[in-house]
Amino acid sequence: YPSEFLMQKITEDNQIPVHIHVSVSLQYVAGLKGNALIEFFHNSIAEVENEELRHLMWSSVLFYKTPDVEVMACVLLSTKAIYFLLDDSLIHAHDHQSDFWNQENSDCENSSFHLSCCFVLKLNDLQSVNVGLFDQYFRITGHTADHIVTCLTRDSYNTHAFIQQLMAVLSLLARTPSPEPVDKDFYSEFGNKNTGKMENYELIHSSRVKFIYPNEEEIGDLAFLVAEKMDGLTNLQSLNILLYVLAFQVNHVEGSAQNRSLLQPKTLILTSSDLFLFDEDYISYPLPEFAKEPPKKDKYQLADGRRIRDLDRVLMGYQTYPQALTFVFDDVQNQDLMQNLTLDHFGE
Repeated sequence: YPSEFLMQKITEDNQIPVHIHVSVSLQYVAGLKGNALIEFFHNSIAEVENEELRHLMWSSVLFYKTPDVEVMACVLLSTKAIYFLLDDSLIHAHDHQSDFWNQENSDCENSSFHLSCCFVLKLNDLQSVNVGLFDQYFRITGHTADHIVTCLTRDSYNTHAFIQQLMAVLSLLARTPSPEPVDKDFYSEFGNKNTGKMENYELIHSSRVKFIYPNEEEIGDLAFLVAEKMDGLTNLQSLNILLYVLAFQVNHVEGSAQNRSLLQPKTLILTSSDLFLFDEDYISYPLPEFAKEPPKKDKYQLADGRRIRDLDRVLMGYQTYPQALTFVFDDVQNQDLMQNLTLDHFGE
């Protein structure tokens, strides 16, 4: 440790997404390569001398206590803990959350140092990992509300890579063995041989950490919710969700110096007849065990919905990932003229 392969991989992964603006301190971290990155981890972040850095990922994160604040973070997975190196704008934007983000070093504001806030979740405190629909995000849950973090990767590959590395690291932990017999086959334990469908999507790791995956009911619930928003015009049986993706809605802000683009996180859902944008709560559901009452907001809140038949054209940018799409709809909204004429003039 560190192997040449690890250093190369961590260097490749150490890239901030181009559409995200971060503080100077995180830009400094993103500029580190190879051995400098490993040394930075051991000198400035690692809490134990003999822990090893195993994985690095840049992702937007949400905390259970500040569910409306999405912040960019460099996520570092070691053999002892998960470290979230956070953009310091989080602390400045939410001074009223001082009980959660203790900012003791306020006298450093005017110094030449660039400070970052680092949130640590020890692997021994980890209880469960909830993987979101289509691997677009995952939620890490510990013992208390302070230890619930959602990583919005918006990328199934990044989610899968992190989960794989996390499972590998958890296997190194010395915990009492799981009560289940080891020789049981995964499919015989969780599957129904008659139907071939999996009944339970909960995988208990040998470290006793639960990995919970969405089951078919979640898609069914989502389809039912979407059908409700369509005013019941669609038969639920024929309603198919073709695409579910975490995206950003771009709002252009007229700035004094230049036109800035404000990115608002949205969940885009495409059915065979409609295009929907939802505000989704990525962190409160499923409810953690210590939750006394349900969250103030529903999991899905409709932000916008348009019929595909009203879609006039789709404009595509030429840049590489992330790709920008502009949907241009007709001005007439929710007006099926022929149906109205029939009802008003020829019907009873």
